[in-house]
Amino acid sequence: MTKLKPILIWSVIAIIGASAISGIALNRGEHINALWFIAAALCVYAIGFRFYSAWIAATVLAVDASRATPAERLDNGHDFTPTNRWVVFGHHFAAIAGPGPLVGPTLAAQFGYLPGTLWILFGSVLGGCVQDMVTLFFSTRRDARSLGQMARDELGLIGGTAALIATFAIMIILIAVLGLVVVNAMKHSPWATFTVAATIPIAIIVGLYMRYWRPGNILEASALGVVLLLLAVGGGGFVDHHAVLRVWFDHEGLTLAWWVMAYGFAAAILPVWLLLAPRDYLSTYMKLGTICLLAFAIILLQPQVKMPALTPFIDGTGPIFGGQLFPFVFITIACGAISGFHSLVSSGTTPKLLANERDIAMIGYGGMLLESFVAMMAMVAASVLEPGVYFAINSSAGIVGKEAADAVAKISSWGFPVTVEQMHALAQEMGETTFVCQNRWRAVLSCGYGEYFW
Repeated sequence: MTKLKPILIWSVIAIIGASAISGIALNRGEHINALWFIAAALCVYAIGFRFYSAWIAATVLAVDASRATPAERLDNGHDFTPTNRWVVFGHHFAAIAGPGPLVGPTLAAQFGYLPGTLWILFGSVLGGCVQDMVTLFFSTRRDARSLGQMARDELGLIGGTAALIATFAIMIILIAVLGLVVVNAMKHSPWATFTVAATIPIAIIVGLYMRYWRPGNILEASALGVVLLLLAVGGGGFVDHHAVLRVWFDHEGLTLAWWVMAYGFAAAILPVWLLLAPRDYLSTYMKLGTICLLAFAIILLQPQVKMPALTPFIDGTGPIFGGQLFPFVFITIACGAISGFHSLVSSGTTPKLLANERDIAMIGYGGMLLESFVAMMAMVAASVLEPGVYFAINSSAGIVGKEAADAVAKISSWGFPVTVEQMHALAQEMGETTFVCQNRWRAVLSCGYGEYFW
């Protein structure tokens, strides 16, 4: 009877997951409930983590919990330092889950909800999670070497140098793109700028608390950090409405870009336990808190998915970006399904903090699963909008026109009717002066995703 119970439980989970995926994939001609997306994601993720990650850890990688990790053998109190697994998990998740899992699915929704949803589910469980977990294991077994260093060890001087140069170039491009998204989201937003700036001293306080003031009391440090973060968010609202303080945090994009680079430099040279790890750990509460609230809202409101399973734009004529369904759905949704950037994180700071190899599955595989869930919530948020509204707020003015009447006529001609009154009402609710977002990345973040949640 004891052995039969888990078999029955996991069989039920598998049946629910298969039913949800079938409903999403086979439904045509009528709206489906967004709850199916939540059910499919949770069931697929649970089965993947419980069975697939455990099989890889035990059979393929042969993880050894008794083996000393680089953080233990090379502990220097700066880069290498054994850290509580939940802090490492938070750091790893925050490092891989930037704007990517929000931007990609929102853009890919122009193909319809089906291609992106299936890619997010199975791409992550079979690809992205495995990559992150395996890379973390290899780096841990090689004294926490970076991906470029491991490539040089295996390929020799010439091949390894080429790999290092390629990796460095990719890092520059990725950081530039993600930095552009972040800076544009904070530009002329005192609320956002103050809140982000406040997380730096909060992280330092929490880092000192966990290392010196109350070592090992992770719950106390977490509670303190979360309370301070919430106060920072509330303080950002106060600053945004204060005539004098608002000026201090209202900056152009170029100024914010310099401050972002200064923070990156400081985080790189300071001990990892002082700023980088605690800040990433605390930001995980904000990210997961937002996503969990969104999931709870979906369960409570049970919205209908308005976007069709497939749109006519799978042929590459989409107004948001050009490109056919294959291969652009895989290119557009990288973070959230499988992203090569994650291998740089898994071979970077994370293995230098890992206190036990048994945590590799939880951090590598589990962290990617959570990022995939973020991507799924972004896909749902974009798909529950009326298709006409979605295309109006995410298409560039050069495609649909700058005037409301022109944009409405253009979008309606695609078979997705929308009215001028409807879009003006939406703009007022969002606090925008116009429903056509002039900045593409701001459109994705503030319109495509935030409209549904807020």
